[in-house]
Amino acid sequence: MADAGRARKIADRIKTLIAANVESIVKDPDLGFITITDVRVTGDLQHASVFYTVFGDEAQRAKTAALLEQNKGRLRSFVGGQIQIRLTPSLDFFADAIPETAAHLEDLLREAKERDEAVAASAAGAKYAGEADPYRKPDEAQAAADSDHADEDADENADENADEDTGTDARA
Repeated sequence: MADAGRARKIADRIKTLIAANVESIVKDPDLGFITITDVRVTGDLQHASVFYTVFGDEAQRAKTAALLEQNKGRLRSFVGGQIQIRLTPSLDFFADAIPETAAHLEDLLREAKERDEAVAASAAGAKYAGEADPYRKPDEAQAAADSDHADEDADENADENADEDTGTDARA
């Protein structure tokens, strides 16, 4: 097993080599506008998965996939000559699903925004089902009586504290 850091470095090197030279190695006008998005190398450095995207329609993607499959050996030989490790990893090409995923996410975000706007529009003219303030409040007469009792208790506590502050001793 190779070091994970070494596998990552080799994957980055393979990605750079293939991205820079795929058009010069394949040399076919049917090869679409291809972008190498990622390369993953196994821990034993025997296999490399190359992920790519193609700009164009489904027919262009199919042609590009077929051309990459046909020229897999030439690309592997080129990579092996450039990275110069004992065993050159085999290359497997996979169409990356990033554009489709991004389009799907954009559709979901648009749909969520439309739903939010519909909820906001329906809430604009809405009124409370009951009172505007649903919490109970004590009656004003009860509140006034409670505050009078609180004032009396505060006065009694103040008188007791004043006696303690003067220093009068109850034992004397």
